[in-house]
Amino acid sequence: MSLIRSSLLVGFGSIASRILGFARDMLFAQALGAGPVADAFLTAFRLPNLVRRIVGEGGLNPALVPHLSRMDREDAATMAGDVIGAFALALLGLTALAEIGAGLVALLLAPGLRDDGETLAMVAFYTRLSFPIVLSATLSSVAAAILNMRGRYGVTALAPLAVNGGLILALLLLETAFALPLGAKAAWLAATSSVAGLIQLLIVLVALRQGGDALVRLRWPRWSSGLKNLLLAGFPALVASGAVQLFVLAGTQVASFWPSGISWLYYAERVMQLPLGLMAALGAGVLLPELARHHHAGETAAIVSAQHRALELALLLALPAGAALLLLSLPITTVLFERGAFLPSDSEGTARVLASLSLGLPFATAGKVLSQTLFARGALRQTIAGAVLGILVTLAGSALLAPFWGPSGIALGISLGCAAHAAAMVWLLARAGLWRPDRRFLGRLVRIALSTAFMSLGLWGAQTALAPMDSLALAAFCLGGLALYVAAAWLTGAVTRDDARAFR
Repeated sequence: MSLIRSSLLVGFGSIASRILGFARDMLFAQALGAGPVADAFLTAFRLPNLVRRIVGEGGLNPALVPHLSRMDREDAATMAGDVIGAFALALLGLTALAEIGAGLVALLLAPGLRDDGETLAMVAFYTRLSFPIVLSATLSSVAAAILNMRGRYGVTALAPLAVNGGLILALLLLETAFALPLGAKAAWLAATSSVAGLIQLLIVLVALRQGGDALVRLRWPRWSSGLKNLLLAGFPALVASGAVQLFVLAGTQVASFWPSGISWLYYAERVMQLPLGLMAALGAGVLLPELARHHHAGETAAIVSAQHRALELALLLALPAGAALLLLSLPITTVLFERGAFLPSDSEGTARVLASLSLGLPFATAGKVLSQTLFARGALRQTIAGAVLGILVTLAGSALLAPFWGPSGIALGISLGCAAHAAAMVWLLARAGLWRPDRRFLGRLVRIALSTAFMSLGLWGAQTALAPMDSLALAAFCLGGLALYVAAAWLTGAVTRDDARAFR
């Protein structure tokens, strides 16, 4: 299956998951609003959801794919079984520790709530209910990496829909069939997330077993140097792959000092995750195996070419998406979230945060794509260094800007962290001789920027005449902006006939 066609399949699953995620978060806002209960639930949901997003977008692939791709099928199947067993045992222990120390976890996630004992206690309670999804989501990611490595993208692209689908069903039942207080609603949702995660794991394991011994041999794990190296590489891979999510987590800690800051940042970041999550899934699920094969074959020119073409595709989507989110931030938050317990003041606060986050979207996307080359080379220490730099810039920027602009200043700090991370990836690739932007790449980048500017002018002009504050008007603006961008991209050559043929 070609890189483009595989990308389409993975992209479809990612888009479907993000659409369901939007529906879920709209129902979150309606059911919980943006007050203390929402802050407590979303703080507790942040850590499990962060792990689920990192591993669901292929966060463990950088450790698994290069190592397993060097082995023959028999040895790879045996090692895959040992990895799944070892991760299962380790995650059971981690879950037990989290259940016991949920109070400390709550304080670390939201230090700004240290003087609000009631809210902090709710964070700890919801953490205990939702944390088991970390186990199932991580094991699902290990199994998905094995399936992706063998070119079986279908189940791994669609299985994550079970989590959001389960939460949506629970929200609909809670809103229509039961009259519960906010705290009880949040507790049921936290527990539902863990059950839905288990269903996702069962789906992926069934698909894995359908491949027989050719894919995996499940057994009690046997300790070996190869398994040790994989496990030691797993944590760094998660840190490096989840750079942007870690920037947001750092921003959430600062936002906990502002009323409703956690909720506003959560809802705004969820909107930004639609295009960013698509690029992350394409990079880890499709681009990384492609780069790993070129690396082991010593095909440096092919690595550079695949990397630059993937970055072109990523920016073709990320630049217009970031511009549209900036221009339409208030209509988007109003239409998506303003109902039930979510007030107009919450829409305005979330819109300001979303506008600030949109500035970092192109940088976050570029960092996601470029890091895949370093992952394929096994350079996890270097990618961790880039992630740590981004976290430090996020914390410094958020602390400096928040006193002036509140949660929107924190979001600007996250965007600065994304920019620093992308710059670090470019510098590391340049040192390795793998950053060689050619005339085609630079020309395509200029044409994408021109097409984005044309779309932005059209949206800005239309918005001055008619503010899209309902769902139909917003849909018309989005479709109109997309049509403008597609037309401009075709006319400027940002998209060519060769690109169209590649999708066949």
